Amino acid sequence: MREDDGRKLDHKTLEALRVRAVGQVEKGARVEDVAAALGLNRSSVFKWVAAYHAGGKKALRARPVPGRPPKLSGVQTEEIYQIVAGTNPDQHQLDFGLWTRDLVRQIIATRFGVELSLPSVGRLLHKLGMSPQRPLHRAWQSDPQAVAEWREQVYPPIAAEAKKKGAVIFFGDEASVRSDYHSGTTWGVIGRTPVVKTTGARFSVNMISAVSAQGKLRFSIVDGTMNATRFLDYCRRLLRDEGRPVVLIVDGHAAHKAKKVRKWVDSTEGRFTLVHLPAYSPFLNPDEWVWKNVKADRVGRHAITGPDQFKALAVAGLRRLQRLPQIVRGFFADPDLAYINAAA
Repeated sequence: MREDDGRKLDHKTLEALRVRAVGQVEKGARVEDVAAALGLNRSSVFKWVAAYHAGGKKALRARPVPGRPPKLSGVQTEEIYQIVAGTNPDQHQLDFGLWTRDLVRQIIATRFGVELSLPSVGRLLHKLGMSPQRPLHRAWQSDPQAVAEWREQVYPPIAAEAKKKGAVIFFGDEASVRSDYHSGTTWGVIGRTPVVKTTGARFSVNMISAVSAQGKLRFSIVDGTMNATRFLDYCRRLLRDEGRPVVLIVDGHAAHKAKKVRKWVDSTEGRFTLVHLPAYSPFLNPDEWVWKNVKADRVGRHAITGPDQFKALAVAGLRRLQRLPQIVRGFFADPDLAYINAAA
């Protein structure tokens, strides 16, 4: 397999390779994946994408064609990709915490002395396989040392012991979805904000769920706020339904540490183990993705007309995930959760 820029190939073959590589990036493939698949270095693919961005398909032809050269070289384009994909704006002394087209434009102007319009920056980011996304927020109180110890020293023995006794490991969490929560966008006439009619009443649905790396999802709708009694009921049903030892990993909510919960866990004689994550570290819990999926991608995109319909939407979103274990398994592909698969 090659790992070069393809210059040793004849003109026609190289032209076909350029078109193929750019075409795959255009369809949404990551530049790194395209380069690896075609045996090329990333700089070449970035350069071709930049050329296509400036001159269209003509720029990919084997023979040079007249036209305006790209404002950014392939190396510069790759550097922009690495900056946006691998760093935060505050690491570059920028005031905002999220990457916007304007901040990327500032970076390009500062580093390379190149001025681009906002639409040009948007097109460039799109060509590099990027899109505006909702970030996962991380609490500043999170203790990096405790997180590192959890990943490297605490969790691996838990996983090893669970495997030894044939236990299944679940990560659990609770969430509350309110009827006035909305997400997503809707197309409308420019200058005229669309109005989506919903009920004026405000109500919520409280839920608890747990997921395993094998794609299992166990959930329950909770009437009222979460307390030790309701959490204990969920744990009992989880153990009964699994029919084998269970390890449940949760955060430090007071209900999870209640005396009656600890007493019941002890009574199971090792069949049910309860483990607590480090404080302020939801990013270590794959079950957070369940709520992102149900709240933001399901419930938050519907017009709510009443409490029964609202509850039905939440349940439907959870049952959908139960029917699609591949989605649940996909939650564990989050880079922050790599420690789970590493210890499997």
